[in-house]
Amino acid sequence: PEERRRRVAPLPAAAPPAEAGEEPLLRGIFEISKRSCDVVLSSRRLRWSPILPESPTGDSSTVLQAQEEIIEMKDVFSVKLKRRRFVGQKNGGTLLGITIFKCLNKEGNKLTDCAVHLNNSSEDHCQSWFRHLKEILNGFQNRPKSLKVFVNPSSHKREAAHVYYEQVAPLFKLADIKTDVTVTEYEGHALAVLKECELQTFDGVVCVGGDGSVSEVAHGLLLRAQIDSGKDTDYIPTPVRAPVPLGVIPAGTTNILAHTLYGIKHAVTATLHIVMGHIQPVDVCTFSTPSKLLRFGFSAMFGFGARTLALAEKHRWMPSSQRKDFAFIKTLADLKPEECELSFLPLQIPQEDSRENDRITLLYLGSKDQWHKIQGHFLNVSIMAIPCLCSMAPRGLAPNTRLNNGSMALILVQNTSRTEFIKHLKRYASVKNQFNFPFVETYTVQEVKVQPRPKSGLDAKENTYLNPASAEGHYPWNIDGDLMKEASEVHIRVHPQLIDLYGVNTDELESSQATCNCI
Repeated sequence: PEERRRRVAPLPAAAPPAEAGEEPLLRGIFEISKRSCDVVLSSRRLRWSPILPESPTGDSSTVLQAQEEIIEMKDVFSVKLKRRRFVGQKNGGTLLGITIFKCLNKEGNKLTDCAVHLNNSSEDHCQSWFRHLKEILNGFQNRPKSLKVFVNPSSHKREAAHVYYEQVAPLFKLADIKTDVTVTEYEGHALAVLKECELQTFDGVVCVGGDGSVSEVAHGLLLRAQIDSGKDTDYIPTPVRAPVPLGVIPAGTTNILAHTLYGIKHAVTATLHIVMGHIQPVDVCTFSTPSKLLRFGFSAMFGFGARTLALAEKHRWMPSSQRKDFAFIKTLADLKPEECELSFLPLQIPQEDSRENDRITLLYLGSKDQWHKIQGHFLNVSIMAIPCLCSMAPRGLAPNTRLNNGSMALILVQNTSRTEFIKHLKRYASVKNQFNFPFVETYTVQEVKVQPRPKSGLDAKENTYLNPASAEGHYPWNIDGDLMKEASEVHIRVHPQLIDLYGVNTDELESSQATCNCI
């Protein structure tokens, strides 16, 4: 009887024919969580279940009660041979088994990494499994092997370097990703490097910093693409796509692009999206004057949003959070509208309720040359090709647009009282519609032209004190958190899916945005 109790139960009856990708590649015994397990590897899954002793009565139903556990191979990002080594020993060591590292989804859009240990001291057995596991991982597309990394040490609380070396770099190393790191030393440093570096040797580019840093790297990637294709960089009506994807590691204050891509400011989540090769095509805007290209970017503000940034930039000596709070309150206290003429090409969403059609094309209202014009006094003008989520606006600054549907949201806030304007701003932090005011207008557009009108008389003198730049004929623009000053008309065009960003896949993104838009 004692011998019978120790016998291993027979294996279950043969299963029906496996689906594609489910054919067993290997089968063996490993110790997992201190239990001997029957482990089966296919190209899609790693499955195991505890090996249970046969019951004294001979009832094999006990075997069926053993819970099978599964790891989807698409969630695995690294596999290592596990060895015991003495202090100071770098190579060799006693083989203990194999460790599999996988990406785990948690609540609130967070990703984390976890390890599963498959213990077996047989060298031949583990080497065979290790080779098969590596072959499967190498077969996944879009997963980078080499990355160019930019770290902005001055962003936010000067925490970018710490974030990269403590949280990001270890995961890159674990995933066997080679990195070439540039710690930027001045504004425009990343742009200069991108113009000259051997970009074809990298699978992607990563930026560790805030919105301004990310915008500079995105601009540099796209500008490099135009130069390599021989285009005139002063006039680019139809730009070519960026050659490699861009990864965003949030280490700034607002982190709008990171929030929009990942739904959260979390460096490990952002890193795992890069490691797993989650690619998201994203629309990009060109900002141009009649004579030159100013910038590639994702969003812009003219008026209140730009004036606030301009004032904050003049007080760089203040701590980041204090500087932005001061600039916001001061600009709100001195609230003044900008007089300008807006021209735009409106778009019409297809009547068919089809996401595929929505993604591919948006149709013009009327002919291609049918520009609509609005002239007046505006407290703020926003032009956004992405939803622009952040902690202060969880639904997004432009919740009705998407990352890659070929359109921009044009949001006009006309002149109103300070009290009503504050009510409008407060709505961004709530579930209420921030556009449900008589002085707010929204349009879905493909092109916009903004032509400021210079002030005259007493208004000009007052404006000289409040905003010297605009008094000189140069008006501030907030483009992705970067300050730009221009005197002439600014022409904004959206270009569908011009760059790939590492982030959530399209279906997950559209699902979350559909939920957001229903609120």
